[in-house]
Amino acid sequence: MLKGSYTALITPFKDKNTDEVDYDAFRKLIELQIAAGTHGLVPCGTTGESPTLTNEEHDKVIEYCIKVTKGRAKILAGTGSNSTKEAIERTQHAEHAGADAALIMTPYYNKPTQEGIFQHFKAIHDATNIPIVIYNIPGRSVVDIKDETIARIAKLPRIIGLKDATGDLKRPVSLVKLLPAGKKFYQLSGDDETAVEFNKLGGVGCISVTSNLTPDVSSKVQEACLKGDFELAQKLDSKIAELHKILFIETSPSPVKYCAELMGLCSGKLRLPLVMPTAETQEKLRDALGRAGLI
Repeated sequence: MLKGSYTALITPFKDKNTDEVDYDAFRKLIELQIAAGTHGLVPCGTTGESPTLTNEEHDKVIEYCIKVTKGRAKILAGTGSNSTKEAIERTQHAEHAGADAALIMTPYYNKPTQEGIFQHFKAIHDATNIPIVIYNIPGRSVVDIKDETIARIAKLPRIIGLKDATGDLKRPVSLVKLLPAGKKFYQLSGDDETAVEFNKLGGVGCISVTSNLTPDVSSKVQEACLKGDFELAQKLDSKIAELHKILFIETSPSPVKYCAELMGLCSGKLRLPLVMPTAETQEKLRDALGRAGLI
């Protein structure tokens, strides 16, 4: 179910005197992704600035993405929160809206124990009927989900996979050894820079920031990986490798939204506390886009 190139969609906002969601631009972004062969879309993830979307906006963005996509790509809806109750409500909404699965991050700021993390995912699982993907991103949430905890969560029937944004290439192999026997569990990279290597070690795809800008190349990289042609995957990925690094030179999604504006995809507007990249970073981003042939 969850294989290939999944784009962690940016959420475009209207420019000038408003920061309302720009649904016309959002539609164009979705259509661009689908036309380029992207396998799945992830609305309302961290890259979509979910922490600053209102509950109403969060629900509407997911609904709109599902409506526009019309089954042409999988929808992995971001429904996580540091509040278990809120995460349950968001996941229930995504389920009723027709998402294919829910992507749920480790609770941030609360700093739960491993038992707290397990109980968080169990509560969401037990209150819904949608497939769930665990999102381990200690760089944002402070806590790391240990392999043993992931394996324990994976025993729940509708926990179907993991987005691993640790960048630790030891994890895919070590985790497989702990998973329940016969469990179909999809491991997806959440780190563009190491995604090809991650797939060599058992991963089946990438939830990507870079693919907002390069959906065609990103999908081809992942298709090559799925065919086991890692030489081709590496060759294709080398064309966009610089972007994997530079898009995180400042807090994401600030750099990728600035690049999207330069490419004419949408406004680069962000919501506070995120701000536009510095002038120095902007220059580096323009140069990188030029070398990649994107502007």
